[in-house]
Amino acid sequence: MDLAERNTNTMKRFETAINTCDEALANELVAADAPFFTPVSPEPLYGGKGYLEVVRLMRASFPDVQWHMEDIAACADKAAVWWTCSGTHLGEFMGLAPTGKKFSFSVMNFYYFNDEGRIVRDVAGEGLAGLLKALGIV
Repeated sequence: MDLAERNTNTMKRFETAINTCDEALANELVAADAPFFTPVSPEPLYGGKGYLEVVRLMRASFPDVQWHMEDIAACADKAAVWWTCSGTHLGEFMGLAPTGKKFSFSVMNFYYFNDEGRIVRDVAGEGLAGLLKALGIV
């Protein structure tokens, strides 16, 4: 198996890890020292456990949240993944009371891998959300 194929397989397993909150699997796929930066934590969160903290935060507001990998382009040390995220707003989210509304949106993430094939970095493309945040709309 070449490295691009290995990274594609890792991302398929990562999809399972985030959709099931499987901490053992996340720890297997994500390097323990991999930092993840989020707007909800002043300090980075580390490793598979840290990554799943963000997932659990989402589940508190959207208990049925799921990520579906629509497409992937992988090479030896990175992969670009087009995700669709969907769920239902059933819990408070950043001060917004539950609306009961269903949602679905797409996001592009870039994942970087170490020599062992573990995820060491995740960079999310913000698209229009980045503009809305820059303008103070959200």
